[in-house]
Amino acid sequence: MQIGSHILANHTVVAPMAGVTDRPFRQLCKRMGAALAVSEMVSSDPRLYDTRKSRLRTNHDGEVQPVSAQIAGADPEMMAQAARYNVAQGAQIVDINMGCPAKKVCNVHAGSALLRDEPLVGRILDAVVAAVDVPVTLKIRTGWDHNHRNAVRIARLAQVAGVRALTVHGRTRACGFSGEAEYDTIGEVKAAVSIPVIANGDIDSAIKARAVLRATGADAVMIGRAAQGRPWIFRQINHYLATGHLSPEPTLGEVRDLMLHHVRALHAFYGEEAGVRVARKHIGWYIKSLPGAEGFRRRINEQDHAQAQLEEVERFFLWLNQTCDTWEEAA
Repeated sequence: MQIGSHILANHTVVAPMAGVTDRPFRQLCKRMGAALAVSEMVSSDPRLYDTRKSRLRTNHDGEVQPVSAQIAGADPEMMAQAARYNVAQGAQIVDINMGCPAKKVCNVHAGSALLRDEPLVGRILDAVVAAVDVPVTLKIRTGWDHNHRNAVRIARLAQVAGVRALTVHGRTRACGFSGEAEYDTIGEVKAAVSIPVIANGDIDSAIKARAVLRATGADAVMIGRAAQGRPWIFRQINHYLATGHLSPEPTLGEVRDLMLHHVRALHAFYGEEAGVRVARKHIGWYIKSLPGAEGFRRRINEQDHAQAQLEEVERFFLWLNQTCDTWEEAA
């Protein structure tokens, strides 16, 4: 799959998730086989560029290429300015958010709220594509609600505007994250345009990834919530697509090493105090299905220092190794 001049190594992409896909998480997923990882969305409001949150979200130092940054907003000129700003910060691909269902985003007419105003969608796409020399991509949903599915029309607008790839989350804005994803609609979008289409929604295993690719004809799959605490899912999908065989689950030792690497990266990226706080949720995702998880999570949440947090992880896996032989058995 190719986006502009960027040829992706495989068919897996990390979804942009606010509060999750920071640089340490994107780097880890790429290490685990993801071909592309889209950043947390950055507001197009220039008054927010110098906030700590925006500075962290636009920090791509040392990130494995290609670097993709997502922008959100509803004003064409501000979105164009945001695209230029993010390219200046190192973005090699600019992704436009027209898929977020969150109320705080939709209430300012951004994210998936834009799907209700196709002329405005066209103006935003035209402005952003004209503003930068890097490829522009777009993420959408199937429509605003079940009575207003317009993903095919939006896709055609995107192609005419010069958008180089399109991700479709197979739900309407009204669905949020409930119900089953509409893969048939993603297939209709793929059939309607010639640009690459990435399928998103409910893809939580290698078997599901191949099934969705076959059902939709999409060029790649985007993984979001299923990668939280399971970054190796990208490696598993790639192996299955290449060989037709399922790869084994990681060993307990590998998961421990991945967690420790991830937690250390969070400490380094955010600083000790904030890094310890952010790491808690990631640790919780890694261990949520394991024996002893509840007590371990409680102990982790009591730790306020980086070294203590790391030592708690080490102790938990030492105990787990005495209880279970493999990760598959533990999970």
